[in-house]
This record gives sequence, C-alpha cells and structure tokens, in this order.
Amino acid sequence: MKQNKGQKETEEKKQVLVQAPLGMNDILPAEQKYWNFAIGQMEDLAKYFGYKKIVTPIIEYQDLFTRSIGRVTDIVEKEIFEIKQKRETKLALRPEFTAGIVRSYIENGMKNRAKPVRFYSFGPIFRYSKPQKGRFREFWQFNVEALGSCSAGQDVEVILLCWDIFEKLGLKNLTLQINSIGCPNCRPEYLSLLKEYYRPYRRRLCADCKRRFSKNPLRLLDCKEARCKEVADKAPQIIDYLCPDCHSHFKSVLEFLDELDISYVLNLRLVRGLDYYTKTVFEIWPEKEGGNLSLGGGGRYDLLVEELGGDPTCACGFAIGLERIISELKNQRIDVKEERKPKVMLVQLGEIAKRKSLPLFEKLRKQGIRVLAIFGKDSVRGQLSVANKNKVTLALILGEKEALEGSIIIRDMQSGSQETVSQNRIVEEIKKRLKED
Repeated sequence: MKQNKGQKETEEKKQVLVQAPLGMNDILPAEQKYWNFAIGQMEDLAKYFGYKKIVTPIIEYQDLFTRSIGRVTDIVEKEIFEIKQKRETKLALRPEFTAGIVRSYIENGMKNRAKPVRFYSFGPIFRYSKPQKGRFREFWQFNVEALGSCSAGQDVEVILLCWDIFEKLGLKNLTLQINSIGCPNCRPEYLSLLKEYYRPYRRRLCADCKRRFSKNPLRLLDCKEARCKEVADKAPQIIDYLCPDCHSHFKSVLEFLDELDISYVLNLRLVRGLDYYTKTVFEIWPEKEGGNLSLGGGGRYDLLVEELGGDPTCACGFAIGLERIISELKNQRIDVKEERKPKVMLVQLGEIAKRKSLPLFEKLRKQGIRVLAIFGKDSVRGQLSVANKNKVTLALILGEKEALEGSIIIRDMQSGSQETVSQNRIVEEIKKRLKED
C-alpha cells in the first residue's frame, strides 16, 4: 500500500536518532566548572611562558595528516574522519593539532619571527577509534608548540610547562616517562637490528604488527597487544644506538631535568604514535595501578616543517587530553570552585514592571553586580522559589506600584525582612548589603 505524505514524514521523524553519535559527548553546564578551571590554568601558564594563542581550522586537507603523521600509523590507517565531497582533494577532521599549526606557520610566513615561535591552542580532535574508557571519537586537547630552537633547553622548557600545568591543577602521583628515538642518522641502523630481532617472532605478532614489520618497524614497540608487548620487552634498545649528536642532546635534556629536580623514568619502549617525532619523546602518566592511558605527551619533531614544504626548522611540543585531565581531577577529589553565582535576583510583577526591569537589569550589570532574572515567570512566589533554589542573598521586587513610583523592594532572603528604597539608590544599597553579608 502506498504511503501518503503525512505517513512518510511521521516515519522519517521516528527514524531520527535523538542522541549524540557514538564516542561523542555533550559537555553539560554542571561539567563546565572543571573545563573552565583546567583550560584557565593551562592558558595562564602558557602565556606566562611566552606562548601565544593560535586557532586553526578543524578541517584540513587529508594529505597534510598523511604526510606528517605517517601512512603506517593507526591514526592514518584506521582513525581519520574523512569528509566526502565531489572534488578529488580529500578533506579530514583534524586527528591532532601539530600538523595544522605547522601548516599555518609555513603558509603565513612566520619563519621570520623571533625564534622560538611559541603557540598554544585548544579545541576538539577527532579519531575514528573504538570508544572505551578515556578514549572517544571526539575529544579535546590543550596543545603547545615551540618552533625554531634545536636546543635541549627548549625540550626541557616544553616538558617543564607540561609538568607545571599538572602541578598547578593540583594533580599528584604522576610520572614523567622519557626516551630518545634518535634521528635519520642513527635510526636506520637501529631499525635494521630491530627487524632482525623480530624476524623469528613474526608469526606470533598481531595482524597490525605483521604489516608494521615491513613498513614501519619502530611502531612495533608501540603495540598494546599483550603478545606483541612481550616480544617488545626484550627488543634492542634504541638508546644504545644513538649517534653522538642524539646522545649528547638526550644527555643534556636529562641533566636539565635533574637540575630542575623533576623526577623521570627512562621508558626505552616509548616511541609515541606519530612518525614525525625525532630525538626526545615523553609522556605523563598517573601512578595508579592498572592505568593504561597517559594524561599528556609530546616531543621533538625537527623534520616536520621541511617535510611540509618549509625551511628546515627544529621544533617540539606536547598535547594534553582534557577529558582525561578532568577525570583525574575528579578521581583525586581536587576542589574546583563553582563559578561565582548571582547573589541578587530581580523579581518583576506585571507588564509595566517587566518593561522597567530590563533597563534596571542592564544598569546593575554595568556596575558589576551579577543579577539573576527570569522574565517568563509571572508569579512572585514562583520567582522567589527560583531565588531560594539558587541561594541568592537579596531579591529585588518590582511591582506595578514600584515601577510607577521609581522605587523597589529589597528583600533579605535569609531573614525575610524587606525595605522599599528609591531606584536611584539601588546600586549603593546592594553593594552595602552584600558587603555586610
């Protein structure tokens, strides 16, 4: 039987999913105090260290990520959100910040700025991975990049900023894990030895590692599969094969950290999941048992700017996962203060009072007095009920009589006492009473 138009529209409405896509979450008002606190502390420290805010598009050409992150990485092979379009050039939602910021650095001719050029940014990142605890398809990162310095001191500045952020947030029991993964001069010899070591174990490896063996053997050390981790634990260590420059650089980084009295753990299996890293890599982990998610990490990427078409430029940076930070703030019961709530509510009764209350509301706002007002409720009882629920100190009651006389009733919500005063004195009266409170 043929459906009529009305039936078809009803069926279509039923099929609409009124829920967020898998792996993507709303950040509700009750959560905002954690987000505002975390981002606020991070921004303050980044600015103190001399970093400037940069905002880049959420969408970039997909080739940018393929060239920078590496073709044989989980992100590029499995996790890119590709945007379908008629044109041949593919677009993608960003799976990380660094590539887009380096692209902006090159495109906008920032190479002539005083070095290092320091940026920070924050916003949503997208990866098509299997959602699980601490892993989402849309998640937020706070990101820092420093371009133009090859010094080991720059690595340590970046690590120090990352470490200081966690301290400023009040988080404790964290571990800094660090390693060096060499450079194009020393890495080929190591990769050759690594492949020789892995060759007898190829059949035991997971499907991804069998492919990595041929195309990107360094990624073998990054596998989370238990059978592959067991093989990786006895693999040759890259630190034993560093060239003199990489060895000297890493030694300096560790000496700087010792001087700063920042404890660290040498994790000789740490390689990070992105191909652009060279020399220093690091991650921050909670010390609790069973933790399998880092809170943040980064490292040096001295070849990326040139790889994307710019001049040879040393660089390093890090990213922090905001959802994981907020989860850790809750786990450690960090006291995050609520944002300042209004202590005053403006109650209006009648049409004339509603019209007169809007200029009064604006007057109080300009004087820095936070005022709660609900212009849709008509009854005084209903509005005072809202005032009680929001624990305001004072209610300003404006009825038809007060609106015509230019007066207003000030009600103390705790004692219930009230007084009628001139609207010309309202700012002075509110400030005096709130000061006494």
